[in-house]
Amino acid sequence: MPSLRREFATVFRLSWPVSLTQVGLMLTGVVDTAMVGRLGVDQLAACALGNMWQWSFMSVGLGLVMGIDPLISQAHGRGDGPGTALALQRGVVLALLISVPIGASLFATTTGLIALGQDRHVAELAAAYNRFKLPTIPAFLVYSAIRQYLQGRTLMAAATWVMWIGNLFHVVLNWALIFGHLGSPALGLEGAAIASSITTLLLVVGLVCWVIGFRLHRGAWRAWGRDSFALRGLLQVLRFGAPVGLQVSLEAWAFSIATLMAGWLGKREVGSHQVVLNMAALAFMVPLGISQGASARVGNLIGAGDADGMKRAVRASLLLGVCVMTLSALGFFLLRAELPRLYTDDEAILELATKILPVAAAFQLSDGTQAVAGGVLRGMGRPAIAAFANFLGYYVIGLPLAYLLAFQLGGGLLGIWLALAAGLSVVAGLLLIWVRRTGRRPIAELRVAG
Repeated sequence: MPSLRREFATVFRLSWPVSLTQVGLMLTGVVDTAMVGRLGVDQLAACALGNMWQWSFMSVGLGLVMGIDPLISQAHGRGDGPGTALALQRGVVLALLISVPIGASLFATTTGLIALGQDRHVAELAAAYNRFKLPTIPAFLVYSAIRQYLQGRTLMAAATWVMWIGNLFHVVLNWALIFGHLGSPALGLEGAAIASSITTLLLVVGLVCWVIGFRLHRGAWRAWGRDSFALRGLLQVLRFGAPVGLQVSLEAWAFSIATLMAGWLGKREVGSHQVVLNMAALAFMVPLGISQGASARVGNLIGAGDADGMKRAVRASLLLGVCVMTLSALGFFLLRAELPRLYTDDEAILELATKILPVAAAFQLSDGTQAVAGGVLRGMGRPAIAAFANFLGYYVIGLPLAYLLAFQLGGGLLGIWLALAAGLSVVAGLLLIWVRRTGRRPIAELRVAG
């Protein structure tokens, strides 16, 4: 038991800066939603649908870039600095390559949303919003690659500092560009998109400067060369990143489809859905940070050949995830009438959001469990099962049930959220079973392809 307590403390030490980074990243969306919500129902719905469309494609890119996770953490665990750097370089190359098709997809926002049954005016507003968010795509993916490089080497603080400094800039930029302050014209919804693009560019520049200025790359760097672009190496990253990308995108698409269903119900329903989803996503950033800390820790211990330590790290990570999400569930339930007022004054939106928040509270434990379990499997270099679990939980159970409850049985938005909670519980249960099975088997060490 003392060794488990020590491991719990180690995972907590690795995870809390990452969780702060993830919360800071999500706060940019919270600030956007809260400020855009003051512009009107149409603008709030457009922000929700525009972000949904962008994230549906961006999630694939993020998952592919996260293929460097086990390569970096296990290389660091065995003291292979050049291999760690090579994995980062390939992650950056992949981030830039995948940004091209993702950026192209944003030009289809209007056509896509209208084809999916959304209001034309709202779809056109969302398209204009997304055009001004184009620079966020390469910037966010490159930032993510550098962040994974640092986290895999247990250097957690740099991304946290940069993210929170960036958030301060984002609040000021949003306030100035949306509402017309500091000499700027009032650009409304487009101002929010421009502020997001500027902030994301500042994040990647700031993190690069921080790494160089504090010499955080020392001991884990090599010069760029032909092997940084080697097809064999890029395919290795894709081999690990593809199932992660599929897992992340299946989850993102599930919530995107849920957002579309809310849009079929009406503008106020999609506005309420966005408010609650934004809060749930913000709470999710904490276990997501724990999952990344767990991935790094598990990968480091596998690289060091410590199988018993790896098993303790798995147990400690899952326990930490359950603890933090219990707190967020209580907060959602007890403050269900107060929290939505941070986003909007529209009484119809507030009434709906108050009804949905207890359901969001109920699935916090499942959400935290599946996030941490997914991180553990990434650290092991075995992420494929998470994609299967997401497909079964969301597409076989959650979304069909959402359509049945919301439209066939008249449950409306509440029915959608009840179904999402059911699907998420299935995902969490499957991943727990697989983590237990996987942890019993010998795990082969990964090496960066030459």
